[in-house]
Amino acid sequence: MIRLEFALRRKPGMSRTEFQQYWREVHGPLVASHSTHLGIQRYVQLHTLDDPINDALAEARGGMEEPYDGVAELWWENLEALEAGATEAGRAAGAELLADEKNFIDLPRSPLWMAYEYPQVNPSEEMVAREHSPLIKLFFCLRQLPGRTLDDTQLYWRTNHGPLIRGVSTAMRMRRYLQVHYTAHPLEEALRAARGTETEPYYGHAEAWFHRSDLLDMERWPEAARAMELAVEDEAKFIDFKRSAMWVGKEKVFIDRR
Repeated sequence: MIRLEFALRRKPGMSRTEFQQYWREVHGPLVASHSTHLGIQRYVQLHTLDDPINDALAEARGGMEEPYDGVAELWWENLEALEAGATEAGRAAGAELLADEKNFIDLPRSPLWMAYEYPQVNPSEEMVAREHSPLIKLFFCLRQLPGRTLDDTQLYWRTNHGPLIRGVSTAMRMRRYLQVHYTAHPLEEALRAARGTETEPYYGHAEAWFHRSDLLDMERWPEAARAMELAVEDEAKFIDFKRSAMWVGKEKVFIDRR
């Protein structure tokens, strides 16, 4: 499947609570109502939590970009299904969604990109960090170090860092882990142009599910603390922390036709 990632910053003057309420109660149902015309197979909102874990994650990496207010995540079966949404009805649906996005999203500062999943720690059961679940989802959108190419960075991430995290995932009490790698597609440029997007896309993101208590108490367990140290040491070999962001959130699933 191919995914669209849309990292969102709220419009100036809105609180995060106001932003997330509008997104969940107004925009989410609107996207769902147009999902058939657009060929969307799955649509999930990741709502950022105001949680001390976010500061701890950034401090462990010497400081990072501010967390986004949320991420819209959409899945299509394949490229052909994605491109098939460019019908008259699909274009009309897209125009209506964009008009509503302007009511609550700071579009120039909200990057979007296309991506493919590379599962790393992937249990058979689906994991969703729902509102009343003990799970939280960690979202880590990445940019490469200066002088490194996109291809080189993604290769290292997939073939070096992925196996490292798989090896320490049990010590970290990690429940699930995906790498989601950026892929170039003409639709991205069209979507960015329509929104006046100024923030550059990330070369991908990592997402991992934890029980909040496990992530919060990780430093209390020597094996978990050491596993996190190893992960951060290796991240520094290919990630520009100052131009990357990491935070935790809760998921709201609007569509899942998989």
